[in-house]
Amino acid sequence: MNPETSQLMATARHFILQLSSTPRGARLARLLAVEQLRHWGLGHMGEAVEQVVAELANNAVTHGHVPGRDFRVRVAATGAVVRVEVTDTRGDDAPRVEEASPDAENGRGLLLVGTLAREWGVRQGPAPQKTVWAELPLP
Repeated sequence: MNPETSQLMATARHFILQLSSTPRGARLARLLAVEQLRHWGLGHMGEAVEQVVAELANNAVTHGHVPGRDFRVRVAATGAVVRVEVTDTRGDDAPRVEEASPDAENGRGLLLVGTLAREWGVRQGPAPQKTVWAELPLP
């Protein structure tokens, strides 16, 4: 490990939750992630991170739900970004960005994530899992 890597590890903050794959679990993920940011002194990032966690957790519960299996949320803050990761157990169902009609009640969540995040993506595995992640730049 070089000195730069050591410094990065020393300044990185991680928060990991495993929650039930239910609407209540998605709500808790959002609330607890925002509270953790406040604890880290990053309350100014709360609204954007709250929106991203809400969308990714809701997608895990809605589209990644497997009965009896939980989902996991990880929030990590380094000197440059806040990274949000949500892992579920439906690796076969990758998220899709679709155009929603103006009067549709849903279908715009990942467009919102793409607007708020510097970048986002999907990482497969280990089977049967997938992780949807987003990185939001720190000011």
